[in-house]
Amino acid sequence: MKHAHIVGWGAYSPERVLTNDEIANWVDTNDEWIRARTGIHERRIAGAKETTATLAFEAAARALSVARLAPSQLDMVIVATSTPEHVFPSTACRVQDYLGAKRAGAFDLSAACTGFIYALSMASNAIATGQIETALVIGAETLSRVVDWHDRATCIIFGDGAGALVLKGSDVPGGVLASVLRSDGSGGNLLSLRGVEHMPVPTLPPNYYANGHDSRAIQMQGRQVFRFATRVVGEVIAEVLEKADLIPDDVQLVVPHQANGRIISSAAKRLGMPEERFFMNLDRMGNTSAASIPLALVDAIRQGRLRPNDNVVFVGFGGGLTWGASVIKWDVLPVPDERTWQQTQWRKARYVWARLRSRLRRFGRQVGARIAGSHIPEASLKDADRRPPDP
Repeated sequence: MKHAHIVGWGAYSPERVLTNDEIANWVDTNDEWIRARTGIHERRIAGAKETTATLAFEAAARALSVARLAPSQLDMVIVATSTPEHVFPSTACRVQDYLGAKRAGAFDLSAACTGFIYALSMASNAIATGQIETALVIGAETLSRVVDWHDRATCIIFGDGAGALVLKGSDVPGGVLASVLRSDGSGGNLLSLRGVEHMPVPTLPPNYYANGHDSRAIQMQGRQVFRFATRVVGEVIAEVLEKADLIPDDVQLVVPHQANGRIISSAAKRLGMPEERFFMNLDRMGNTSAASIPLALVDAIRQGRLRPNDNVVFVGFGGGLTWGASVIKWDVLPVPDERTWQQTQWRKARYVWARLRSRLRRFGRQVGARIAGSHIPEASLKDADRRPPDP
């Protein structure tokens, strides 16, 4: 059996920073209130030309650079997201095209804030069974476009961003040791999103919604979600550790879904673990749903929080209701990018060529269709209304 090792990681956050003080200009809140209840100080908001796919591409390109792999070496691309640009084509197919990963299968996975855990499990299982050798797992969201910016319960929480991991099969033990995935559809009404509608951050004074909260935006029953999360986080961590034959003292770092600081504090107490072992970047990033775990992991790596042979736990929870956890044996150290200037330029040129290749293929299809013509016979509307002859 192959072992799925994390060999590359990357993250991308939009430049636009939205602070609590700015939000207080259009809803009845303030920085102190938001910090006390969530731990969030600011979050990132995607620009007008940024999409879930472009954020995912930026994170993916960085992860491939760390892994020292070319896009052509990928066998699978999975994007966990609740904010796709289209129902189809999938965001993953857009990313596959942007990268030029011409050998890779690609699909989106929808499990809300637990999506990255689900995607990681799918990819590691495919590697373990020998179906694939290398996978790119991405969590990407543009939640700012599905938030009702007049709803104080939700607009203070969510942000945008993307994180990515590259998994590669190896005979060396380690990597993803165990995963646990759970769901309870009876709680689907507690946290939901009817459909993706792009709802921009309002200008001041707020004038986007005429009649209260928009039913198309994220709907959340905060207190019930909080009670659900505080219960399941500790339970699922204990369950996945038992599956991996580990105990809490064996864990050097927990990277949780970045939803609420009080949820994490509660989980640490239930497990009897020091809160310092739970890595948090919630204060700067807000809740980025499926992107939150890889974004936090990359920050932890940058801060030197992981060493070879450390055991790290990823844990997520969210709409569905869904929750889950994975245990990873971390056996890779961050390697400085020692590429020459020429190698860096070649990597950039490869992505430019991927975009050009995509346009050429589209143009070729259009030309081919015109040359071949249509094989569908012409028919008028009046012909469609005619009754068939009696037998």
